[in-house]
Formats: sequence, structure tokens, C-alpha cells
Amino acid sequence: MRQIINKGLAVSLILTLFVFPLLAQQTQAKKAPVGKININTATLEELQKLPRVGPKVAQRIIDFRKQNGNFTKIEELMKVRGIGEKTFAQMKDMLTV
Repeated sequence: MRQIINKGLAVSLILTLFVFPLLAQQTQAKKAPVGKININTATLEELQKLPRVGPKVAQRIIDFRKQNGNFTKIEELMKVRGIGEKTFAQMKDMLTV
């Protein structure tokens, strides 16, 4: 019985120290864009790399761009429904025009 508990603790320790941090890095890597994303030219997929931007918000950005022309400054992104000050603050360092 003691050996089973020790093996369980060893497995838990390995998962905690090695496996879980690797999984977290992979999740963050998928979401973190390489370089800045140009909100005037970004595709639906590229926009979804931004924090809190899923397919619907990404499509709203593209639709807004089509209806109103290119963004002249990144702050204009807050005119898109679903992107408020808090969301913008999380992504502003990843944006360019």
C-alpha cells in the first residue's frame, strides 16, 4: 500500500513540475502573436490570436474595417462592439496600424 501511495505522489510531482508547465506554455504560445498584428490587414485567424478575441469579435473587426475604412490609430478598435477599455488594455501592445 505504501508503494502505491509513493508512486502516486511521484506521478503527481512529475505532472506538477514538468507536464503542466509545458501544457501551459503551449496554450500561451497559440494565443501569443509573433510580432504585432496590423488591425487593418489581419485575417480572421490572425485577429483571434489577440486576447479575448474569438471568431465573432474578429469578424466584427473585419466588418467594421470594411464599413468604415482602415483604422488610423489602434485606439479606434474600441469602437468595435465587444472591445472595451479593459480588453483593449490587454492587447494594445500587440497592435499596429
